[in-house]
Amino acid sequence: MRIDLRERSALVTGSTAGIGYATTLGLAESGARVIVNGREPDRVHEAAKTLREATGNDEVTGITADLGTAEGCARAIEEAPDVDVLVNNAGVFGPQPFAQIPDEEWQRFFDVNVMSGVRLARHHVPRMVARGWGRVVFVSSESAQQIPAEMVHYGATKTAQVGIAESYPASGVTVNSVLPGPTRSEGIQAFMGSLAEQQGVSLEQFEADFIANERPASVIRRLSTPEEVAAMIMFVCSEQASSVTGSALRVDGGVDRSVF
Repeated sequence: MRIDLRERSALVTGSTAGIGYATTLGLAESGARVIVNGREPDRVHEAAKTLREATGNDEVTGITADLGTAEGCARAIEEAPDVDVLVNNAGVFGPQPFAQIPDEEWQRFFDVNVMSGVRLARHHVPRMVARGWGRVVFVSSESAQQIPAEMVHYGATKTAQVGIAESYPASGVTVNSVLPGPTRSEGIQAFMGSLAEQQGVSLEQFEADFIANERPASVIRRLSTPEEVAAMIMFVCSEQASSVTGSALRVDGGVDRSVF
C-alpha cells in the first residue's frame, strides 16, 4: 500500500522521539508538510533537521510549545492555524500508588494527556469539516482498557482519550484512537533502564521479565517498536482509511486478549 499525503499538512504533538518521531518520519516520507512539536527548542530543531535530511522533505518544521498548558496550545494554534492531520501523541506517564497521587499530579496528567488533544481538536476539527477532509488520531494505550494498578491516573487519562475520539458523519473527517501496548520508546527505555540498573540486571533481561510478569498475555512476547505503532497511525491518517472512524485500534502485541 502506498500512502500519499502530498498537499496535506500534519501536526504531531510530542514528536521529538519515540512513537511521535516515528510517525513524523512516516508522514514526511509520504510527502506531507510535517510539524514537529516538543517543549525544548533544541530537540525540536534537531528532530526537524534530522527528518528533512532523512526524507528529503524540506517542508518539515517545528513548534516549541508545552501543550500541557492552555497557553502552549494557543501558541501551537497560532503558529499552525490549519492542518489536515492532527496526531495527539503528547503524553506523560509514571507509576505511583493510588493513595499517594496528589491532586496536582492528577491535574498534570489530564492537562498533558487529555486536554492538549481536546484543545487542539476543538480548534482544528471544525476547520477540517469546513474543508471536507481531515484526520485526527488520539494516541491512547492498552492501559485504557486494562487500567494498570501501578498508575491508575495514567490509565484514566488514556480511557478518556478513547471516549473523546468521536466521529463526524459525512464530513470527510475521521477521528480515531490508537492503543499501543508496551513500546520501546525513549521514555520507556529510560524508565526501564533505571529500574534494571537498580536491580542489577540488563535492560534486555528487565524487558523480558516485565513482559513475562506484568503483561503475560502478550502474544509477541516483547515490546513493540515505535515504528510498528506508527504504521497503524499512518494508515488511519491516509486516504485509504476513509471508512475507519470512531474506532479504538489496538497495536498491543496481543496484550489485551478480548475479542473486540
